[in-house]
Amino acid sequence: MCEYFVKADPIQYEQRSRTVRIRNVLTSLRLENMVWDILAEMAEEEGCTTNALISKFHDEILAHRGEVPNFASFLRVTSMRYLRRCVINTERQQALPAANIMSIPNRAQALDMAPKAVAAVGR
Repeated sequence: MCEYFVKADPIQYEQRSRTVRIRNVLTSLRLENMVWDILAEMAEEEGCTTNALISKFHDEILAHRGEVPNFASFLRVTSMRYLRRCVINTERQQALPAANIMSIPNRAQALDMAPKAVAAVGR
């Protein structure tokens, strides 16, 4: 099992700093390249920029928790939760048509019924 992980391209876990504007304040965030890539994918799904998504996350966690103690770690965990949700949704979509073949007339309806990945905090 470890072989799969240790053979990861070091570029993926190399950290990179980016400047992000949050509430009109420039903030530097240092995250692994893979985390930046996942955040970019999430932003694309939401139809916004990575910076806009990060700013939205900051505003939402601030509203939900009242503070943002370790925002970089929050973004790392958010990225992992997003990937986990993608895997779960894919598994459900693959299992749904087979399990309900008699009750769902077509594939389009099956996909409409499957849960969708949402990139918002607290969902």
